[in-house]
Amino acid sequence: MSELPSVALRFLRYVRYDTQSAEGVEDTYPSTEKQKELCKLLTRELQELGIKDAAMDEHGYVMATVPATVQHDVPVIGLIAHVDTSPEVSGADVKPQLHARYDGRAIKLNESFTLTPEQSPELRDHLGGTIITTDGTTLLGADNKAGCAEIMTLVERLQRDPKIPHGALRIAFTCDEEVGRGAHHIDIA
Repeated sequence: MSELPSVALRFLRYVRYDTQSAEGVEDTYPSTEKQKELCKLLTRELQELGIKDAAMDEHGYVMATVPATVQHDVPVIGLIAHVDTSPEVSGADVKPQLHARYDGRAIKLNESFTLTPEQSPELRDHLGGTIITTDGTTLLGADNKAGCAEIMTLVERLQRDPKIPHGALRIAFTCDEEVGRGAHHIDIA
């Protein structure tokens, strides 16, 4: 597993957090408190990477700034991902499976579920690569913990190599996107 890229290792860590949101919850935000557990981890990781303003607000939103390394005027770029998973299928006890050196055949998740290139033609784009799936009993949480992992890996790379020229990046991790409330309390300013 150590031969996996850091983004994949980070992703495997994030999918183990049950961040399932809930439909019909209007009196609290986020709809489930458990979403905040991953948000706390993301905040801590950003702080450990040296992001001084990384913070989580009362709604679970994580906001942070990666300072620019260039002196000239360039637009600020915003990167956003959500931590919650769909309320349709359980997000608890996720057991990711790694399929190394994918050979193009069907991937059996369990006795009930199999992924095939006919059903999911995008599998063919990953011949020879490593594919990460669920075991078929839960969601994997790739939507959008993969986005969280990608953003965090970028932040890590930029923080470790200040010679990479870039403008300021504003990072946001939100909750409740899967139930249509992801931006209800975000402070865009």
